Amino acid sequence: KFPPMKEAGINIYLGWYDNLSTTLQVLDEAENAGVKIIAGCPELKSNVIGTVEAMMGKPALHSYYIDDEPEVTELQELGHWCSQIMAVDNRHPCYINLYPNWAWGGISGYANNVKTYLDQVPVSYISFDHYPIVSVDGAPTIIRPEWYSNLEDISAAARTKGIPFWAFVLALSHNLDSRHFYPIPTEAELRLQVFSNLAYGAQGIQYFTYWGIYHDAPTVVYDRIKNVNREIRNLSSVFHHANVISVWHTGTKLPLGTRPISELPLQIQSLSTSDGGAVISLLEKVDNHYLAVVNRDYQNPMTLTVQLDPVVKQVEKTGEVVANHGGVMQVEAGDIVIFTWKK
Repeated sequence: KFPPMKEAGINIYLGWYDNLSTTLQVLDEAENAGVKIIAGCPELKSNVIGTVEAMMGKPALHSYYIDDEPEVTELQELGHWCSQIMAVDNRHPCYINLYPNWAWGGISGYANNVKTYLDQVPVSYISFDHYPIVSVDGAPTIIRPEWYSNLEDISAAARTKGIPFWAFVLALSHNLDSRHFYPIPTEAELRLQVFSNLAYGAQGIQYFTYWGIYHDAPTVVYDRIKNVNREIRNLSSVFHHANVISVWHTGTKLPLGTRPISELPLQIQSLSTSDGGAVISLLEKVDNHYLAVVNRDYQNPMTLTVQLDPVVKQVEKTGEVVANHGGVMQVEAGDIVIFTWKK
């Protein structure tokens, strides 16, 4: 399964295995395919020292898989477990994935739960899942109203702690419960999730699940993921190791927990969008500033009107930097436009 995974642009796989022997075998297979593994097995908890010593020398090991969506009451124990692992191996991080805000304190309590987690568990990066595009009671899909607030809280917590964060994108159609259904994602829906995550500073994009992308043969989502991952790689020169300065939103109705544009950089003389609105992210990296504009509408194009200082250029999704003189632009559903200038 690793070669088609690598071909789709996925370079890390999260796997929980029945025993250490299988885990070590998978790590060897992944090394041959050029894929890293976030790996876990029962022995990682029952025999921490011996298991870590057996795994830590494997070149394909990325992280130790600890837990998914833990409760607050479990955090102290998880922190102790991670500390045990780090005492043996401090080169490979521990991986824990957090709940979305709607399932872990809501908008009001989520930031405090994340702070408690970071206070008690020594992790090198934050991971969380929130699948925003959902159909409720058979109605047409909507964006969950709490999603951008979740990104606000995670991005802020990561900046405060000085560590990166990873975010999820939904690739698998499934029923959450009797009321909530996640359909097969379109390419525009995948782009909206990816580019919104990147605009907030995500340094890792995760997909739930690989089964939705490939099982026995590629699913309809496979080529969509492959296309979007190609765009992510092309834009890594913008987003990888970039610092988020500010994130704003436009549109007639701002998402919960977000804020309107306060003061644009002088190089962006004016900016407006059609009513559906956009995520506007100001980033810096080395000697460059970037302004990323993500169309929040995953079904319709957005009109973007900008007036730019002559020093401003555009980063195309190929990664190429080209001239842009501003004016009226059409941004496809869920898509991104990036402007750049030297500091």
